Amino acid sequence: MIRKRKQICTISEFGILSINFVKIFMRKAFLAKFVNSICFLQNVTKMNNFSFQNPTKIIFGKGTIAQLSTEIPIDKRVMISFGGGSAKRNGIYEQVMDALKNHFIVEFWGIEANPEYETLLKAVSLAKEKNVNFLLAVGGGSVLDGTKFISQAMLYEGEPWDIVKNPALAKPSYPVAAVMTMPATGSEMNHRCVVSYRAKKEKLAFMSRHLFPIFSILDPEVAYSLPKKQLTNGIVDSFLHVMEQYMTYPANALLMDRWAEGILQTIIEVGPKVIANPSDYDLMSNYMLCATMALNEFISMGVPQDWATHRVGQELTALYELDHGQTLAILYPALLQVLRKEKHEKLLQYADRVWGIRKGSEEERVDAVIAKTEEFFKNVGMRTRFHEYGIGEEAVEAIAERVRMRGMAYGEHKSVTPDLVREIVKLAL
Repeated sequence: MIRKRKQICTISEFGILSINFVKIFMRKAFLAKFVNSICFLQNVTKMNNFSFQNPTKIIFGKGTIAQLSTEIPIDKRVMISFGGGSAKRNGIYEQVMDALKNHFIVEFWGIEANPEYETLLKAVSLAKEKNVNFLLAVGGGSVLDGTKFISQAMLYEGEPWDIVKNPALAKPSYPVAAVMTMPATGSEMNHRCVVSYRAKKEKLAFMSRHLFPIFSILDPEVAYSLPKKQLTNGIVDSFLHVMEQYMTYPANALLMDRWAEGILQTIIEVGPKVIANPSDYDLMSNYMLCATMALNEFISMGVPQDWATHRVGQELTALYELDHGQTLAILYPALLQVLRKEKHEKLLQYADRVWGIRKGSEEERVDAVIAKTEEFFKNVGMRTRFHEYGIGEEAVEAIAERVRMRGMAYGEHKSVTPDLVREIVKLAL
């Protein structure tokens, strides 16, 4: 025991530090700071407290759209929301209509790839006019996000955009279900929603426990006809959903790490193959399940999360109308370079477990795994630099200013400030 008037600490609390080293520091105020830093390091290696609940039922497999007839009560007045018309071209529309032939149905068409607020308000008006009390989204994540918003807006008495800005205003509303036609966002099994307001050049995400769908149908066959661009966007989006929850710092969440790494390895394995052969049922099944598991809160239990790339990416979509997946592929390799020191341990783990990179110094392995990540994006057909989309240096200040106006800092350490965003964007030019 080491003493100075009162008992201060035990040798075991300081690990390998020698008694003389401790005595020197005890004479100075540095000791308190040192002990605090040790406590901080101990805290960040512990799994975080968490609550978990996911009430969404998943109905997965070939021919499952027919189950709509029994999953939706016959007395419900159903509004079905669609995107731009692909559901009629690929046969999904007929399957849905046949399953619901004995239900009251009203259709709403035209929800955009980034669901537009003013379009969604038209859907709200139609749903109210027809006394709708059940909402079914048939499409990708954007259609479902828009439908979640419609459900909330139907019972809100003020300006519905308020709900997007302040998710605490969300409350129990009409049930939402989904027939997913595009694997990507994970919206089919989560409490998240993203809405764009083009007139304001805004794209905002919000979360509420009232946004979980009651069920979602995932039939891999309905994704066979997806254009290559949509598949590419979806693969990158799914990959980044996992990385935002995984690529932070060690939190002793061993199961969550292994689960996340398994999803990443599967996306890496099947992603390019799905693009080359989208009508392979086994490939599409595995990818579709990866997209769902990437963002249904399972791998987020007890771990720190990042989300800086998604938040800054939303600014890119609002300013330049880039697809969501495109913004992620541009920003993420640059973000990893800029934040390589604070993500150092997890980058080495990712290099080893996901990519099998074990040779070279630590810095060489970090360089290699960042390059591998960018190479993967390119292999699935994604561009990774601003100039490839005709966007120049003006983006640096434009994007940093939008982040500054939010008054927020992003990332697991809240270190992604407007100044850091400038660095990231410059590196991605």
